[in-house]
Amino acid sequence: MTQITIPRPDDWHLHLRDGAMLKAVAPETARHFGRAIIMPNLVPPVVTGAQASAYRDRILKALPEGAEFEPLMVLYLTEDTDPEDVAAAHASGLVKAVKLYPAGATTNSASGVKDFDKVRPVLEKMAEIGLPLCVHGEVTAPEIDIFDREAVFIDRVLDPVLRAVKGLRVVMEHVTTKDGVEYVKSQGDDMGATITTHHLIINRNHILVGGIKPHYYCLPVAKREVHRLALVEAATSGNPHFFLGTDSAPHTDNAKENPCGCAGCFTATNTMALLAHIFEAEGKLEKLAKFASENGPAFYRLPVNAATLTLTKTDEAAQWPAKIAVEDSPVTVFDPGFPCFWHVQD
Repeated sequence: MTQITIPRPDDWHLHLRDGAMLKAVAPETARHFGRAIIMPNLVPPVVTGAQASAYRDRILKALPEGAEFEPLMVLYLTEDTDPEDVAAAHASGLVKAVKLYPAGATTNSASGVKDFDKVRPVLEKMAEIGLPLCVHGEVTAPEIDIFDREAVFIDRVLDPVLRAVKGLRVVMEHVTTKDGVEYVKSQGDDMGATITTHHLIINRNHILVGGIKPHYYCLPVAKREVHRLALVEAATSGNPHFFLGTDSAPHTDNAKENPCGCAGCFTATNTMALLAHIFEAEGKLEKLAKFASENGPAFYRLPVNAATLTLTKTDEAAQWPAKIAVEDSPVTVFDPGFPCFWHVQD
């Protein structure tokens, strides 16, 4: 197969930032994707419906003229979040999810949750109205090895929350381990999981072997090869629990390439070509539409996009910019480390 047409894909986990960065990176996503779940970890975070509405306006203003892209807004869960504000924002059609960051888990997560009992009223309201909770699935206790954070989060946090709040719909975002994949598979229709492009391609060797590679450093950090293979199997299986969430996370080079570099891989530019490469390598190209275009809308109870996207394979390797210009320092585009012969057809 050298050509495939799928419904226009969606990105169910995306960072667009704000200001100059937003203006630089928003067109990269709008070029190929119809919708995206927009992460609310700005400074200060997006915690109310009014703040989400204002942020949505800024995103729409940053898009190229004529772009057909819909930002799906998310509220940042804090211990002070008002259940009624959440319900009102959801009822208005503005907010499609609430994001749980354990405090200190990743970029701009200092306002996250430490005491889960304090957010239980919000979670119960969300279960009542069917609003999904997107979770950054890692514990942050300093005694837990960074490569074990996801598995421990399932045992200590996620499973107890699901047992306590019946009917809560949860997306385990950027799942990175075989443990996470198996847990998601064991749950019912109220559980989904996103898988990133970069976690399908890199393992922890890519970050550490031959020198530290800051542009492969992300959170959750890439794990052993056995875990990467489990992610590839899940993504290419067509299983409705799993769908694309790139976690494309732009940081300027001067923020990545320093003694305390930021975590994140920027994949918005080349995700669809790379996914076609991965799915073809597994002999599962016919499952790409499930992962990128259909499973996510089904979980979020939204229609599949009517528009389509066509990918074509040629003898010529795909080319994309190495960097995206921002005011003070560029953003490096994710390098898969191999030639890709799939192209998004304009």
